[in-house]
Amino acid sequence: MAEETKPKKTSVPEFVNQVRSETSKVVWPTRDETIRTAIFVFIMMVLLALFFLGIDTVFQAVVNFALSLSI
Repeated sequence: MAEETKPKKTSVPEFVNQVRSETSKVVWPTRDETIRTAIFVFIMMVLLALFFLGIDTVFQAVVNFALSLSI
């Protein structure tokens, strides 16, 4: 039976240094990129809301029609 080797525990200062090192590698978006992305998300949200409103309206009409046949 092979012995399991436990990973070495990282000290708090070493962990903080690793976090700082990794966050310095992150490429943060510019203000313009953030605004452009937010506008795109808002437009897509509105389009999808309208799409699902249309689908819901069609299904409601179909269900109401089906129910009117049974009465």
